Amino acid sequence: MMEKPFFFDPNQLKEIAQKHKTAYAQAKPFPHVVIDNFLPENLLDEILTEFLPTESKDYFQYDGPAEKKLMAQSENALGLTTRHLIARFNSSAFVDFLENLTGIGGLIPDPHLIGGGLHRIVKGGFLKVHTDYNWYSRLKLDRRVNLLLYLNKDWKEEYGGHLELWNSDMTLCEQKILPIFNRLVIFSSTNNSYHGHPSPLTCPPDRSRQSLALYYYSNGRPEEEKSEAHATIFRPRPGEVFEREVVPMSQRLDKALRGVVKKCLPPILFDFLKYIKNRISRSGGVD
Repeated sequence: MMEKPFFFDPNQLKEIAQKHKTAYAQAKPFPHVVIDNFLPENLLDEILTEFLPTESKDYFQYDGPAEKKLMAQSENALGLTTRHLIARFNSSAFVDFLENLTGIGGLIPDPHLIGGGLHRIVKGGFLKVHTDYNWYSRLKLDRRVNLLLYLNKDWKEEYGGHLELWNSDMTLCEQKILPIFNRLVIFSSTNNSYHGHPSPLTCPPDRSRQSLALYYYSNGRPEEEKSEAHATIFRPRPGEVFEREVVPMSQRLDKALRGVVKKCLPPILFDFLKYIKNRISRSGGVD
């Protein structure tokens, strides 16, 4: 832990928000900002000494067609300085900064770091283009803002790992952001905020793409952004054959419940209930 703990200066954060808020709102393909050298380098140097090694058992490993990465979100797995920095990102001063920057009021940080924490991508790893889940069932909140802090010293263009921002119909990548050391990326999370680093990393075997991720929520969102709750939705780039279909949560629950009911009821009763449900669906409801 640093001898003198780090704290944000609210006045400095206010100045940064004022400087970037217009550009944030007007950014394409969706509101976002890239801020370099956001934190003291000695602070991030200490974070790097605490970053979990690739072989750590505290990582959750994703290894599928849509993503190949490591993630550690348990507070007990993180170092003291890392935990302190996360607390600062979840502090009143920083939440005020996010609200001023994004124009989104009532933001709420996530103390559980679901989906966040330390992210590590090794050579050959990737994260296909996607839009994130929009509803946090545990806290019953809407996901609104993503924060990514990159921790990759001397990261070269040829290593890849660019954060790609795509337009809403997945026809054009409008931004490619290199994940260099002390680069902060903040963007609004909606059903159209398609992002990822879809091409496999080509860094040397002894290098990896490292970042700290945090997400912020609110109780409700604008009418034009509302939709049925859904999990992460992955989308193929032009010419890409990959696609993972994500069924809305209510449909998945409905399917699961039907499976349970079918197992528990006699076939004749199950068929009768299905018949009644279809009649109700066609008539629009029961008086």
